[in-house]
Amino acid sequence: MSEPESTCLIRPSTPDDFAAVEEFILPFVESKWLLPRTTDELSELLPEGFIAEVDGSIAGFAALEIYSSKLAELRSLCVDLNYQRIGIGRKLVDACIAKARERQVYEVLVVTSSDEFFRKCGFDFTLPGEKKALFLTTRDSP
Repeated sequence: MSEPESTCLIRPSTPDDFAAVEEFILPFVESKWLLPRTTDELSELLPEGFIAEVDGSIAGFAALEIYSSKLAELRSLCVDLNYQRIGIGRKLVDACIAKARERQVYEVLVVTSSDEFFRKCGFDFTLPGEKKALFLTTRDSP
């Protein structure tokens, strides 16, 4: 495959993309790479999401869930295995961060098992002033 990133289009997702995005993320959910999303959750994420297209097909997806002017979360980042490690994930992250800046959101967080990738995108374990996010699980599974 020659230079697929050069033919990659990053575009906002729309409610019309629901079925295609749901089908695209299913293998990532089944492999436990992504948390499952209910129909309502996915419907709410789509207007705040971005799709990476290569030759008219979905090659990646990510969304920004905005909680307030202080905080948003980058969610559901996934890239087709055939298109990983060529910059598509980074382009999706950049699109989400640009949306956060446009909406003047102060902080963007990501919950991930791929911390090295996100550190390369500018994320870190602490915020200025040494703030850290701490988590507590209240049940066995999502």
